[in-house]
Amino acid sequence: MIIKIILLIVGFVMLIKGADLLVDGASSAALNFKVPKMLIGLTIVAFGTSAPELAVSISSRIAHSDDLVIGNVIGSSIFNILLILGISSIIRPITVKENTIKKELPMQLILSLLLVVLILDITLDGTITNLITRSDALAITLFFLIFVYYLISISKTHTLFNEKAPFGIIKSLLFVVVGLAALVLGSKLVVDNATGMAHILGVSDRIIALTIIAFGTSLPELITSITASIKGEQDLLVGNIIGSNIFNICIVLGIPVAIFGTIQANGFNMIDITAFILSAIILYMFAKKRQTVGKKEGICMVLLFILYYSLVFVI
Repeated sequence: MIIKIILLIVGFVMLIKGADLLVDGASSAALNFKVPKMLIGLTIVAFGTSAPELAVSISSRIAHSDDLVIGNVIGSSIFNILLILGISSIIRPITVKENTIKKELPMQLILSLLLVVLILDITLDGTITNLITRSDALAITLFFLIFVYYLISISKTHTLFNEKAPFGIIKSLLFVVVGLAALVLGSKLVVDNATGMAHILGVSDRIIALTIIAFGTSLPELITSITASIKGEQDLLVGNIIGSNIFNICIVLGIPVAIFGTIQANGFNMIDITAFILSAIILYMFAKKRQTVGKKEGICMVLLFILYYSLVFVI
């Protein structure tokens, strides 16, 4: 147990330093390549920080731990929006660009609704069990191609920037690679050791999936977003969260199921599903109202996060 605690601390240190390098490197890379920082946030940063979720989902699917696969995605999305964006907006109000409100946030909301529809077989079809089939997984994976097409369109219509990059291209990319590596390894140390301690204490798979796994695999997004907020890199912050949520549903859930086959989705109740979809709706409404997610909205999101996780341990 002592060794696990030590490794847990080492993991957190790697996460903090990795996020620092990643934000600096990604921001500088965007300036070097003269592309919007939002695009870098939606791609390199978002996909890179979602690597732990993908690794956990694949290993969980191979081990037939279906609750961990779905709980990883649902829990991470709730963490990303309510906790990470909540804390980040408390630190510094987040300005959301009009294009993000019109395109990226609706895409995230539609995809979240689609996942809920796919999960609720018993409620919607009257079947005896909730399943996410291989065809379901292929459908949401194909949705990701639409997102990729959108990203390509962004890259073709970007405007040039006059701001000078603090680092050269090679150093910027090196910071990104080293930062991502530290984030992935750090989160693995945190997840593995925290999960090991939870199993020793007899905690259920659902609780582990919605808490330790979701929090642990979301640590790269959390630390990266807080670091980006402190440094004023709001486009990286917003792009990281939206891109991570879309990547989690389409790839982290879609790929393992598409490859290894159908999984059951019976380990979750309506409170979990409601929190998942409500978080996406709240973010869209807050952003659309004033194009800013401020301190009041951030406090509201954090309080909802606390309320949900209080219910998780009660029900």
